[in-house]
Amino acid sequence: MEHPSHMVCLGGGHGLYQTLLSARRSNAADISAIVTVADDGGSSGRLRRELDIIPPGDLRMALAALADDNRIGQLWGKTLQHRFGGNGAMAGHAVGNLMIAGLTGVLGDYQAALDAVAELTHSHGRVIPVVPHPLEIEADVSGLDDDPRVMRQVRGQVAVASTPGHVRRVRILPEAPQASPAALEAIRQADLITIGPGSWFSSVLPHTLVPEIVQAISESNALRVVMLNLSAEPGETQGFSAERHVHVLARHAPNLRIDRIVVDAAALPNESERVYVQRAAQALGARAVFADVSIQDDNGQRLMKHDPDKLSSVIVDLYNEYRRA
Repeated sequence: MEHPSHMVCLGGGHGLYQTLLSARRSNAADISAIVTVADDGGSSGRLRRELDIIPPGDLRMALAALADDNRIGQLWGKTLQHRFGGNGAMAGHAVGNLMIAGLTGVLGDYQAALDAVAELTHSHGRVIPVVPHPLEIEADVSGLDDDPRVMRQVRGQVAVASTPGHVRRVRILPEAPQASPAALEAIRQADLITIGPGSWFSSVLPHTLVPEIVQAISESNALRVVMLNLSAEPGETQGFSAERHVHVLARHAPNLRIDRIVVDAAALPNESERVYVQRAAQALGARAVFADVSIQDDNGQRLMKHDPDKLSSVIVDLYNEYRRA
C-alpha cells in the first residue's frame, strides 16, 4: 500500500477542515492546504475591513486541522480556535485570526505569518491563500422577485451563502486574479489533489474561477479528486442534487480536468441517480466513485459530516488504483 508523497487540498471552512484531517490519516509526507479568501463575515470580515488584509478565518481553521497531536501542537491548535466572549470590541474574534493579523504586520508578509503560526502548532503541512489578496464573490440570484426569471446580483460571501433566492452563477472580483506562487508550486509538486467538500458557491467554486489554478490542476499528473458534499446546504444550494453539483462545477470551470468524484453512497442509493451523476462527471473527464464517507452516530444515523477515517481509506485506495493504472 503506497501513500501520497504530497497531497494538496483546495477548499475552505469546515469541509476543508475534515479533508485535512483525512489527509493526515492518509500518511501523506507533505500536505498543502490552498484556501479560499473571500470571507466577509464575522471576525474575518471585521479584520478584513479594518486592516485591509486577507480574511484569516478559513486559513486559521486549516492551521488548526494540521496542528500536531503532541501537547504543544494541541495547545496552540485549540488556542487558534478560541473565541473571545463578552460584548466589547474583542467579542467574537478568534485568537488565531488576531495572531495571523498581528504577525502579518510584524513580518510584513501574509504567507510568512501563516508559516510562523504553523511553526507554533508543529504543523503537518503548509497553509496557502489561493490568491495573495482578498476576493469578493458576486452571484446572479433568481427568486428574489415575484417573477422567478428576474436575476438579481448579490455581493459578498455571507450574502451569497444566506440568500433566500436560488444562486445561478458566481463570479469573483477582481476577475481572473493571479494565483499565489506558492499555491501553483504546491500543485506542480502534488501527486494527489482534492477539491471540496464545502459551501459549493462560496468555498469550492472560487478556486476554479482562478485561471492559473485551473490550468495547473488540469495539467497535473497527480490524481485529481473532487469531494462532493453529503447533501445540499440551506441557502446557496437548497434543493441541489448530486448531479446538479457536478453540472454547476463543470459550467463554472469548463477547462477543469479531474479524475474522480467521490460521492457518499448513502446519499445516492438509487442506481438510476448514480447513472446521471456518472454522465455529469464525464464533462470533467472524471469517473464517479460511490463510497461510505459520512460520520454515523452511536445509533447508526448518518450525520452530514465527512468521516476523516473513511475518507482517508477511500483516498488511499483511489491513489493506489491510479498508481497501478
